[in-house]
Amino acid sequence: MRYAYDVASVRAAEQELMARLPDGTLMARAAAGLASVTAAILGQARGGVYGARVLLLVGVGDNGGDALYAGALLARRGAAVHAVLADPDRAHAAGLAALRGAGGRVAGPGDARTLAGRADLIMDGLLGIGGRGGLRGVFAELAEAAHAAVEATGAPIVAVDLPSGVDADTGEVAGLAIRAAVTVTFGTFKPGLLIDPAAGHAGIVELVDIGLDFPEARPVAEVLQESDVRALLPEPARLAQKYSRGVVGLAVGSERYPGAALLATGAALRSGVGAVRYDGPVEVVGTHPEVLLGDGRVQAWVVGSGLGQSEEARRRLSRVLESDVPVLVDADGLRLLPKESLKRSAPTLLTPHSGEAAALLGSSAEEVDSGRIQAVRALARDYDAAVLLKGPFSLIADPLAPGLRVNTHATAYLATAGSGDVLAGLAGGLLAGGLSALDAASVAAYLHGSAGLLAARSGPVAASDLVAALSAAWQNVAG
Repeated sequence: MRYAYDVASVRAAEQELMARLPDGTLMARAAAGLASVTAAILGQARGGVYGARVLLLVGVGDNGGDALYAGALLARRGAAVHAVLADPDRAHAAGLAALRGAGGRVAGPGDARTLAGRADLIMDGLLGIGGRGGLRGVFAELAEAAHAAVEATGAPIVAVDLPSGVDADTGEVAGLAIRAAVTVTFGTFKPGLLIDPAAGHAGIVELVDIGLDFPEARPVAEVLQESDVRALLPEPARLAQKYSRGVVGLAVGSERYPGAALLATGAALRSGVGAVRYDGPVEVVGTHPEVLLGDGRVQAWVVGSGLGQSEEARRRLSRVLESDVPVLVDADGLRLLPKESLKRSAPTLLTPHSGEAAALLGSSAEEVDSGRIQAVRALARDYDAAVLLKGPFSLIADPLAPGLRVNTHATAYLATAGSGDVLAGLAGGLLAGGLSALDAASVAAYLHGSAGLLAARSGPVAASDLVAALSAAWQNVAG
C-alpha cells in the first residue's frame, strides 16, 4: 500500500526527525535524491550530466534550498547550472552559497526566458507543500517562462516535492501552476500528487526516502498496489459450487441501450462469481450462454447501466434498492436516485462520473472536478454509501472509512463508451463474491485499469476489448 499524508503530518514528522539529526541532514538527503533523479533524466536525454544546461527556478524557504543544493551537486558533476531567484532577499542563504561554491551562477527574473530557452532541464523550486493558491507576480512570470521553453524545446520540468501552484492537501489548482514532467517528492506522497486536477500537473512521481515516520498520523489517501489487490481477490474453496461463490444480479440495459447489458454481463462473468443472473429486456444469452435469466436469489445487484429513465426504469431501480443485499448503482440509476440518504440495511456503492456526481450534489461538473476530495466525501456522507468517483485517477470513499482510496493504475484509453458498464459489472460481481463495497470498488478499479493497459497495447480501446482483457488482467494480479 502507498500512503499520502497531509501537510500538517509531514511537518510534524520532519520536525521530529530533525530534532534527532545534525542540522542540515534532512535537506542534504532530499537534495541528494533530487540530484540523483535529475541526473538519471539527463543521462537518458543526453547521455550524462557533464555539459548539461540546468535552470533552477528558486523560491523561498526549504523548497528553494533543496533546489539550490541539488543544483550544486549537479554543478560538481559538470553541469552548467543557473539559478533564477524569485526573491533574492529571501533565498536560502546556505543553499545559495553551496551553488556558487560549486560553480553555479545566479541570475535575475529578467533572464528567465533566455535561460529557460537554452536549458536541457528546468527545476521547479518555487513553492513547496505550504503554498496555497495559484502562482502570482514574479512566480507566475517564471512559470510562464518555463512553460514557453517546454513548448519550444521539449526540455523537461522537474518539480521539487510538489509542482508549484497546486494544493498539497486537496489536489486543487486555483490558478496558474507548474506542469512538470517529473515530480521528486520527499518522505511520503502528498494527496495532491494523487488527486486531480493537481495530479495531472505532477507527471511521473519519484519518491525519495528521507527517513520520515508516521506512527500515529492517519493517511489522507491510500493507493492499492498489486500485492494488496491480490490479497483481496476472491478465491474459490476446494468444495465450492456456483452458488457458494456468489451470484450477481444485473438489472441493466434496455431496448434503447442493449449494449450496456451485454458489456456488464461479460464483465460480471469474469469477476470471480459462480453465476450471473440477468433480469431485463435485452437478449443476452445468445452472446453469454452461461447467464441465468429472470428474478432470483442473488448476493448483490447491479442496477442502472443503460436503464433509461422511464417509469419502468424507476420501478426496476426501486425493486433492487428494496432488496437486502449489496447494491451497485450506476449511470441512469444515479439519475433516478432520490436526493437524500438511501437508508438501506445492506451496503450501497455508487459509481458516478463528474457529471453524475454534480447532479447528485446539486453542483456542476466543473465544481466536482476542481474539488474531487470534497465531492466524493460529500456523496458518501449524504447518501450513506460507498462512492467510486470515476476519472483519470478514480477516488473511492466510504462513510465507514476515515480516508480515501485512489486508483492510479489506469489509462486514458478507458475514456470510451461502455467502459463504465464494464466497471459496474466487474465491481458488482466482486460485491457478490463477498468483498466490502470499499474493497470491491478498489479492486474493480484496479482490474479495470489493468485491462485497459493490456488492451491499449494493440491500439485504441473499445469497451468490448476491456471485457476480453479482464481474465488476463486477473491472472496477472493473481500470479
